[in-house]
Parts: sequence; C-alpha cells; structure tokens
Amino acid sequence: MNEHTDDTVSFGYERVSPQEKTRRVGDVFTSVARKYDVMNDAMSLGMHRGWKDRFVRRVKPQPGEHILDMAGGTGDIAFRMADRGAHVTVADINQEMLDVGAERAMERGGGEDEGSLVFTRQNAEEVDFPANTFDVYTIVFGIRNVTHKDKALAEALRVLKPGGRFFCMEFSTTQWSGFREIYDVYSEQLLPRMGQVIAGDAESYRYLVESIREFPTMATFEAMIRDAGFANTRAEPILGGAVAIHSGWKI
Repeated sequence: MNEHTDDTVSFGYERVSPQEKTRRVGDVFTSVARKYDVMNDAMSLGMHRGWKDRFVRRVKPQPGEHILDMAGGTGDIAFRMADRGAHVTVADINQEMLDVGAERAMERGGGEDEGSLVFTRQNAEEVDFPANTFDVYTIVFGIRNVTHKDKALAEALRVLKPGGRFFCMEFSTTQWSGFREIYDVYSEQLLPRMGQVIAGDAESYRYLVESIREFPTMATFEAMIRDAGFANTRAEPILGGAVAIHSGWKI
C-alpha cells in the first residue's frame, strides 16, 4: 500500500478528500443495499457464508453478552450471534443498509432463547456509546470503507469493556501464487460486470474491488490494531490471506 503525505485518502484507486470519500462510500452502499447479499453470494461463489460461520465461531458469542456489530447493516453476522443468545447492537453509517437488516429481522422472527437485536445509525469513527459498554466489537467487510481506520480502531477500544474482544474480518491480499493471479483477473474484470448484471451498478462494484487492493496487508493491519492499544492480536488467513480474521483484546 502506498503512503501519502497529503490530506487526501483513497477511494479505490483515486485520491479524494476525506469528506468526499465518506459521501461516495455512502452512495455506493445506498446503491447496492437491496442486492448486497445476492452480490456477496455471486462475488464469493457462496463462500462468504462459510467465512461468516467461521468468524462467529471465533467470536464465541455467549448468552447475555452485549456485542456491537459495526458496519453490520443487513444483519448477516448479527443474526448468527443473536441465535447464540447475545444482545447485538447492529450499527451502520448507511440507513438503507440498516433498513434492509431491520426488515430481515422482522421476517425471521426469533426463538425463545434468541438474544436481542437493535439497529442504530452510527459512524465508526465517532460511536455514540459510552466507554466500557460492550463485551465484544465485531466488524465484517466494513473497515476498509472507513475513512480514518485509526479512529475507528480507537473507538472500538474505547467502547469495549476491559477484557473485551475485538474481531474483524476483511478482504486482504492472498499469498498463494497462481491463485493470486486468477483472483486478480476475476475481481478486476468479472466482478464489475456481475455487479452490472445483478445490481445494475458496475461502478460501485469496481470501487469495492479497488478498495480491497488498497487495504493494508494482514501484517500491516494487525500492527494497526496493536498500535490502537489492543493486546494479544492475531491474524488468521483464509484462502492464503484473500480474507483474514483479525482479533485482539482490551486489557
């Protein structure tokens, strides 16, 4: 990832002002909200479901725990954790994504042993909750879209209770030679076309691909989590690092 000394940030391969990035990212997810889960199936060939199951197994949500699921919009991760009895606050900066998640929550109902779900609009860089509120903070395929990732990590640390757990799953850079070249062709050339066919929006999916390319490597991002103040940090690669589960503890 290239270092820049000016006051711009990356929006895919472009350099824009932080305010412009926030606006454009909002436009992307407003555009794709209704087709987001369908596109996840298409983009990952259905593998994202297994990755999310694996992620939740790593989180080990417990009955009665209070979890903040940041950038959790459509509820995919939150539903899995609520099924285990956790009380999940689903936060997202994009109201359209939250609306989709809330509608899905109403449709699915809930069993007697299921935890609670609350949906709230939040900016990951300025979370509207007191310090030491949550047992767990999760963010899945969302932090690469945050304008100032260091601020989001600082907020994650702040709202966690001492002993709280941080878990993040994000796309990264695969270290498998051969697969890396195939993956690059697939993502750069095919995914925007799939976005056009399925969601009627090639440009948003082109940005999503570019945002993955611009995201730090596993080692670099783990160092960022550690620098934010988390202890016992770990990065678990999936598909050679094409996806990674990051974790850390607040002590």
